[in-house]
Amino acid sequence: MRPELSYVLQAWHRKVTVPNRLLPWQQHQWEHLCSYIAQERIPQALLITGNKGLGKQQLANQFAVALLCATPQANGMACGVCSSCLLVNAETHPDFIQVQPEEPGKGIGIGQIRSLITRLTLKPQFETYRVVIVNPADKMNNAAANAFLKCLEEPTERTVIILITEKPAKLPATIISRCQKLAVVTPDKETVVEWLDKTLQSKSPLLQRGDLLCNVSLAQGAPLLALDYANDETLTLRNESFNAWMAIAKQLKSPVIIAEDWHKLPASPLIFWITSWIIDLIKCSYHTKVENLYNPDLSEPLQGLSQRLELKGLYKLYDLLLASRQRLDTQINKQLLFEEILIQWHELNRSK
Repeated sequence: MRPELSYVLQAWHRKVTVPNRLLPWQQHQWEHLCSYIAQERIPQALLITGNKGLGKQQLANQFAVALLCATPQANGMACGVCSSCLLVNAETHPDFIQVQPEEPGKGIGIGQIRSLITRLTLKPQFETYRVVIVNPADKMNNAAANAFLKCLEEPTERTVIILITEKPAKLPATIISRCQKLAVVTPDKETVVEWLDKTLQSKSPLLQRGDLLCNVSLAQGAPLLALDYANDETLTLRNESFNAWMAIAKQLKSPVIIAEDWHKLPASPLIFWITSWIIDLIKCSYHTKVENLYNPDLSEPLQGLSQRLELKGLYKLYDLLLASRQRLDTQINKQLLFEEILIQWHELNRSK
């Protein structure tokens, strides 16, 4: 059985340890957060946004423990040794509250928010702050979001609420308008490759630069996702999926049979990979340089395909893939979804 991909499962890292270093691409955001502390203007609600795999949760944790710490360091970091820091590490700090889906793939329900509201009626037990982290905030259903609004409209003493999301457009405007915003941006490719190379120094065998670039590309530039991919079989799964996709193009395999296999796998990465292959085919049609492709390691077969496929058909399939990505958040039949995509891909190749 294949390892499930971390960003599809939305694995919730429940254990929080006091951070002792910043991720290198978060320095600007950390300085911004430290300025709140230095000016004694801590926002009652903070909204942290950014793509998956950029370390938004880690940044929020770091800010949270800095607020909870009794003796923070000069650089704003938590000391790691005071009673508050030790309680955070033991996951028993009474003033550090995390709200998240109770199961992967589920939402945040009204019951969880009501429990939070009840808990916030009590005073913080320590003399610093009480911190609430809601991640991902966009997973609150309508009833939960409406109830949560009360937390923002009627803030309680020494309480800081941190919302985390990669989809801010899914949050009600009434919630967004009551938050200070902080965006974590995707770093440039070279920064990610350099960080990934240093982080994987102990990995044996060492990954070559080409493999690092492939992992970064697969992760859409998100460093932590790229690290996950380097440590599991994601690249292998992607290559096997590409081979199956090419077999359909060569009329060697049935799209229905491949769809039956694929529906057992996480849908989100597969949709992304297919979309990236279609984009690269379109780019190859315009003679784009190999290094500017999503999948430079697949440039040879992609360039060969691009010479015989019509752009109109590629754009039509691209539109279907965009619509399919939107449907992933709904209750869908994955097998039928992949059948629709792969049959259209099969027909596009059969026309030549």
